[in-house]
Amino acid sequence: MRVARIGPVSGSGRWRTLRMGAAALAAAGVVAAVSPAVASASPQQQALNWTQQTPAAHPTARVAQAMAYDAATGTVVLFGGFNFSTGDLSSTWTWDGTTWTNQHPAVHPPKQAQASMAYDAATGTVVLFTTNGATWTWDGTTWTKQAPATSPPARSGASMAYDAATGTVVLFGGLGSGSTGYLADTWTWDGTTWTKQAPATSPPGRTLASMAYDAATGTVVLFGGYAVSVGDFADTWTWDGTTWTQQAPATSPSARDLASMAYDPATGTVVLFGGGTGGPPLGDTWTWDGTTWTEQAPATSPPALAQGAMSYDAATGTVVLFGGYKFDYQHEAKDLAETWTWG
Repeated sequence: MRVARIGPVSGSGRWRTLRMGAAALAAAGVVAAVSPAVASASPQQQALNWTQQTPAAHPTARVAQAMAYDAATGTVVLFGGFNFSTGDLSSTWTWDGTTWTNQHPAVHPPKQAQASMAYDAATGTVVLFTTNGATWTWDGTTWTKQAPATSPPARSGASMAYDAATGTVVLFGGLGSGSTGYLADTWTWDGTTWTKQAPATSPPGRTLASMAYDAATGTVVLFGGYAVSVGDFADTWTWDGTTWTQQAPATSPSARDLASMAYDPATGTVVLFGGGTGGPPLGDTWTWDGTTWTEQAPATSPPALAQGAMSYDAATGTVVLFGGYKFDYQHEAKDLAETWTWG
């Protein structure tokens, strides 16, 4: 198995294999324009399947990149990541439903993987929270470093999503720097500053969990993640703008981290794909309907992979998955540059 530079498991500074990034953070699907015919159709009435795209241009292979749908420009935005050969990346790419375009903003965040990103519908910008604790926004043309009065401590592998019910971006957990360990704090971004929340209950501290806003229920959904004292989690939590509630679904994906997740307004469900367990990646597709998880059986699927980035693309009415790593026939990790769509 190939060993890549990742992030520290704890304050000891050790490096962990293939635990490199936050789950792709979903676009705010609630702002997407979906035709009434599609919106009213149930998941069973639609042809739910994965389709591999063949764009003329695309980002280089990578894992641990940040991705979100930018409703202001109608494109999916991808930033950074980690390439097994060249290391951390700082490029910005946009997906228009047909191809990827490498943007060249005059100003951009530094090279990094494991950053967290979400579209802020209240301000019409994409928000990026970096591993060193900085906040950047993308306006469709360039990146701007923000100077909030308060800010979460630096961390990697945090989960982030836009909460349309409160009009704020929600950030949870991650692996803190130094001796802070696995975090269980909840922060919200109002377009100007960050505010630390004090929920009555919270998920245990973790990193690399998957998170997306479920517009059908008006809650943020969090699944899985990793903490060295526990291993991989298999729990489902929802955030209602005030507190976290642990759900007890009848069926659920197996324990994992590094899974890709996004809300699909076309079906009114949250879609989860793949993930890691410390061994070969997973290749299953699950949907969350607000009550339970259902494993799907698409005719075609991406290869079993972990640490890909996923976002809903309102312009095409599909969920977009890019990158991640798979195991090759020699059981070595291989980073990918593949684009897949679900819908």
